[in-house]
Amino acid sequence: MDNKVLVQMNGNRVTAKTTVNGKTLVGRSTGMASTTLCVEYSISSRMDNKSYLVQMNGNRVHGKTTVNGKTLSGKGVHGNGIHHVSVNGSLYPAKAKSRRQRWEVKPSEMSNNTLNPIRAIVDGMKLTPNPDKPMIALSIGDPTVFGNLPTDDAVLQAMKDAIDSQKYNGYAPSVGYLKSRQVVANFYSCPEAPLEAEDVILTSGCSQAIDLAISVLCNPGDNILVPCPGFSLYKTLAVSMGIKVKLYNLLPEKSWEVDLQHMESLIDERTSCLIVTNPSNPCGSVFSKEHLQKILKVASKHCVPILADEIYSDMVFPGCSCPSMASLSSDVPILSCGGLAKRWLVPGWRMGWILIHDRSDIFGSDIRQGLVKLSQRILGACSIVQGALESILNNTPQCFYNKTISFLKSNSEICFNELSTVPGLNPVMPSGAMYIMVGIDMDHFPDFKNDVDFTERLMTEQSVFCLPASAFEYPNFFRIVVTVPEEMMVEACGRIREFCQCHYRPRSRDSNDLDQ
Repeated sequence: MDNKVLVQMNGNRVTAKTTVNGKTLVGRSTGMASTTLCVEYSISSRMDNKSYLVQMNGNRVHGKTTVNGKTLSGKGVHGNGIHHVSVNGSLYPAKAKSRRQRWEVKPSEMSNNTLNPIRAIVDGMKLTPNPDKPMIALSIGDPTVFGNLPTDDAVLQAMKDAIDSQKYNGYAPSVGYLKSRQVVANFYSCPEAPLEAEDVILTSGCSQAIDLAISVLCNPGDNILVPCPGFSLYKTLAVSMGIKVKLYNLLPEKSWEVDLQHMESLIDERTSCLIVTNPSNPCGSVFSKEHLQKILKVASKHCVPILADEIYSDMVFPGCSCPSMASLSSDVPILSCGGLAKRWLVPGWRMGWILIHDRSDIFGSDIRQGLVKLSQRILGACSIVQGALESILNNTPQCFYNKTISFLKSNSEICFNELSTVPGLNPVMPSGAMYIMVGIDMDHFPDFKNDVDFTERLMTEQSVFCLPASAFEYPNFFRIVVTVPEEMMVEACGRIREFCQCHYRPRSRDSNDLDQ
């Protein structure tokens, strides 16, 4: 049916009058669903009184008026009662009536599902140090905290030069500058696993690299395989995306090698990714070439891609080797995540990367394009650090790396040797990274319920804080960070010994009960 609506525009207000079924309605024309029209338009420019004739024909709306001596035509499209009229070439949507009658703003499911296991454990602990003893924190995985491990002067100079050049003050491409990506590709490329710039995505630290890798490989309802004990971020990210986490065991009696049989038993048709951390946080373990090949064999058998967290890849003690997983893979596609944070001792600079290894073209273009799209959500890596990358990677002297590794090995040996002779404790000697895991024989410490209780009391009595391994879903261990100054490490180990001697109870020879 045809209805005519007279629209009167007075300044910035628009009113309408029409008659439907014998009733006069003002402000909005009303009729059958096919002819409903909202005529309260937003006019941004001031206009004198004008008459606007709107002709409604079925689902189409046509309008014509004269503004500033020009004839403007408007055309509306029926849909949910909202129409647009073009004025001065712009679209002005009509106001949609809110259906909400009261405020009700709730957090998203993603935010509700986001949980950092470390924070969940630590925030619930009563951490009150002994006021008579200086605090020693062996819990923080930041090598810069105590100031004893500065980065090299060449690294600092590279940053100063990048700033002074004023070439890197703007936005970089979402995946990073092409030149910077090529520098990273050249640095990590090897004959067994060649890389080009197109195989590199620069990110805001290794954490964003892991985030992008999980996001591109997994859908809600999928599952990923994660080492236990392992870095807590994997679970934090996955669960927030609706991805199930399956934990595969590492074996302390075998220097934290993977329980391959257990890992393989967890794989099903919804397994979209296997995460391998080598060297390990929190264990400090380094897998041998042979063990890595066994892991790859399982992944190949079940066609599961690998996310290789290799942020500590070059931080291995003398006598150990740490080949990249990609250099050993013949068919398994691998996303290798790394960055500047640990080897160059600049975690705050937030420079990481994903190396895409896909020689059999299993990822194809889809995964690569997926990573590009995900990187466009938020621009990641700092442009200034990107500008300094070439000099950082190519000009940092080998003696800097060697000095860092030598220090970490020395501190690890001090810690291991000291705690190995403490009754009730079972440290596992690391081979790299910055950590050592120490087992607690809880049967010998009846004063404590678990590792959380143990480390909490250690803090209260001795002002030494170690991270309980329950934060890594591996109870009755604790993790020590070995980046503290040597004298502080010696002091901390002495206090841990004193604490254990105070609370240790030997087993009774005649029964399983403890000799109180």
